[in-house]
Amino acid sequence: MRKWMVLLLLGFVAAVTVGALSLQAADTIKIGMTAPITGPAAESGRNQTQGAKLALDEVNKAGGVLGKKVELVIEDDQTTNPGIIMAFSKLAGDKDIPAFISSIRSTQVNAMSPDVMKVGKPVMIGGTDPTLTHMGNPWYFRTRPNDSYSSRVMVDYGVNTLGKKKWAIIYSTDAFGTGGKDGVVAALKTIGITPVLVQGYTNNSQDFTPVALAIKRSGADVMASYITFEPDLGIFAKQLRQLGVNIPWIGSATNMSTTALRLAGSTMYGTFTVADFTRESCPASKAYADKYDAAYKLKADHFSAWAYDAMHILALAINNAKSLDPQKIRQALVAIKNYQGAEGTYNFDKNGDGLHGYNVVKNVNGQIVFVKHIEFTE
Repeated sequence: MRKWMVLLLLGFVAAVTVGALSLQAADTIKIGMTAPITGPAAESGRNQTQGAKLALDEVNKAGGVLGKKVELVIEDDQTTNPGIIMAFSKLAGDKDIPAFISSIRSTQVNAMSPDVMKVGKPVMIGGTDPTLTHMGNPWYFRTRPNDSYSSRVMVDYGVNTLGKKKWAIIYSTDAFGTGGKDGVVAALKTIGITPVLVQGYTNNSQDFTPVALAIKRSGADVMASYITFEPDLGIFAKQLRQLGVNIPWIGSATNMSTTALRLAGSTMYGTFTVADFTRESCPASKAYADKYDAAYKLKADHFSAWAYDAMHILALAINNAKSLDPQKIRQALVAIKNYQGAEGTYNFDKNGDGLHGYNVVKNVNGQIVFVKHIEFTE
């Protein structure tokens, strides 16, 4: 009898322990995140995860989501298309994850799109290829402005402010670079300008001398660029200057990333960037930059800012939805208007794009100086 009583007591304790663990798990809401922890974009991946974690701390200190603490589950996408498919698949296998934060790399976002459609849960993205939110996938929500806007801002500033008409366009042949190049060509066409050079390159190139020589020989008086990876930009900028090419350069947001500024150094002085995140563009951007700098002893850039906004916006949407149901979260995301984030003021449209303009900034001896913001209503 005593033996049976001991066994019953042990069984009761085990049941209580398992129940407590289940309650503990239920008290946490998971958000899945893919990020380049390894590979050529690992440094930007560190910034991305730090931005998300900073927002996570703020969300939890403010009471969490639906009264529960939020947990960030991160998988390494290895900076490759197969890597992100594997990372997302791993996260999607956890049925307790209601939404995700994914990649800033358009080519990776494009690669994982079929799996996102099958899973049917909201995914926050930072890739700027315009087609990502226009290919029939209702689960993508972008917390950066897409490149249909960046290309128009490049052309607007280059032609109307700098007065340049002979354009060279340099772009990565991946989804990001191709989308940006197409946007610049289209924007120039509307004002009757044909580029003197449209030159692609392959990611992770080690020698950009042929590209730099093509620019020099083209007679271009201004250059637009969509360069995906910071190491490529560092090599390209140095080889460009070595060949004596010093025409005005208006680049995509990569040009002012923390990593690119470190790698390219003085070869980027005097260049312009069409940037989504800029410290001085609005009070919310400055407040975020100050918090990020204090937390990590690093300068904030768009790699961290978009993920910071994505985490806060997801938390807001789930709270507004009062549910973890994916469809209800999606509806709550579409309904977000006039949200003041680090990247700007969010007004999500039916396609999942939250931002509709860009900032022009200038690299003045290594310091990023805000020039102007250009917003579009269509």
